[in-house]
Formats: sequence, C-alpha cells, structure tokens
Amino acid sequence: MDTFDTGTEELLCALDERVATITLNRPEKRNALSDNLTPALREILLVLESDPRVGCIVITGAGKAFCAGGDISGMGDNRSASDTPRPSLEEGIRTLQHKQESLTLRLYELVKPTIAALPGPAAGAGLSIALACDMRIMADTAFITTAFANIGLSGDYGSSWFLTRLVGPAVAKELFFSSRRVSAEECKTLGIANKVVGFTELQTQTQAFAQQIANGPATAIRYMKENLNRAINGDLKTCLAMEADRMVRSTRTTDHKEAVHAFMEKRPPQFDHST
Repeated sequence: MDTFDTGTEELLCALDERVATITLNRPEKRNALSDNLTPALREILLVLESDPRVGCIVITGAGKAFCAGGDISGMGDNRSASDTPRPSLEEGIRTLQHKQESLTLRLYELVKPTIAALPGPAAGAGLSIALACDMRIMADTAFITTAFANIGLSGDYGSSWFLTRLVGPAVAKELFFSSRRVSAEECKTLGIANKVVGFTELQTQTQAFAQQIANGPATAIRYMKENLNRAINGDLKTCLAMEADRMVRSTRTTDHKEAVHAFMEKRPPQFDHST
C-alpha cells in the first residue's frame, strides 16, 4: 500500500490495488471541514486524477462520521478576534464560488470514478461532497441531513443541484426545509445510496466494489462518466453525438481489443493500466 503526503494529518490518502482512499481525519469534530483539511482535499483530487496508478477514488471519514460540513464553532459571532476582517458581500460571493468550483464541481467532473463511503452522518457541505461523488455506499447506521436550516443558512457546494437530480424537486425541498435525518435505508429507497452495508463491512465492501471498477477499461469508463454526466442536462441529439464520438474512440483502444479477445477465449480480460 502506498501513501500520499497531503500536507496535513487532517486528510489521509492511501493507494491499494488501484483504489485511492481519501480519509477525512478529524474524528473529534465528526470530520468537519477546516482551513487545513479542505484545501488539502482540493489538491489531492488533482494529484489522484493525474496519477495513472489510480483507477477509482473513495472518500470516507475517520471514526463514526463521514463529514459534519462546516465547523459551526467558527461561524457567526463565534469568529475570533484574530480572524481576518469580513470581506465585502461581492468578495464573499466570488470567494465561495471559487471554493465550490474547485471542490464539488471538480469532484463531479473528475475523469475517474468516485465513491463516497459513509460510516456515519453526512451533513451540510459534507453531504454535498458525498453527493458530488458518482456513487454512495452507506453503513446501516449512517444518515444524511441537509442541516442548513438548523443554522439559518440556505446551502452551498452544490447540494441543491445534486439532491434535486437524485430525488426530484419535491423531496429535495422537503429535505432542505426540514433538515430531517434520512436513514441509510431511506437513502437507498430514494436513490441517494447505491448500497447499504453493516458498519463493520463498509471498508471491505467498498474496497471490493472500487477495485472492480478500478481494474476495468479505464478509457471506456471515463467516457461513460462523461456521457452520463452530460445526459443530466443535455438534449438527446447532443448526447447521441457525443456517445457516437466516444464509442468510436473506444473501438480504437487496446482495452477494447483485449476485451474482445478475452470474450472469445472465455477468460477474464487483462487491461493495461500502465498509462
């Protein structure tokens, strides 16, 4: 197993069998985001995206939580005297827009498949990070909550966009307005969670699922993700055109040729992940 230097103990990253696992490591704060953790997360995503050894990325949390979102102890009137002066309204908006685009937008558009593994609650911006991943696996004791209404905020990091596309506008509005807890089983029923497993099985089941994806045909999977992301907002003609482009490109890959040979020879394919 190889490890990556993230620059902080608040974020851990290790590579095992082409699966890179990022661990939000502030268990005493339920892995709430911080000025150390969040910038490190932004940077490690770029590192993993460009590393040919990585075929799939898992994001999880240390201990019994995924991520509690922003650290409330530093919000509102709890800002300390040593904090920098509050920026103007326009500066604040621009700064948050950049932060969102370099985290959840980057995660959503990442060329490699991503899985959020939730050992426990995901709330606020922590929920946004989980929703920005391609898939979610939840421990049976985990839950999600939008949480923003509880602290008088409207929501950020794409939570409204991601949630609406998963559950529809009426359910998304209910979950935002109420901030109620949604259990793992209900998340699976609503289509938020792909799988629900026992807490003690979360790591091994996630690793096995991620390895299966990571060792598949990398170029074809990258094209699949592009096509599926585009299908959310694109019209059919545009999506058909892009599917045709990516399909023909796929036929030129060594992965395709190997998969055909393996099928004819009744054996598992051996894809080349050296580049």
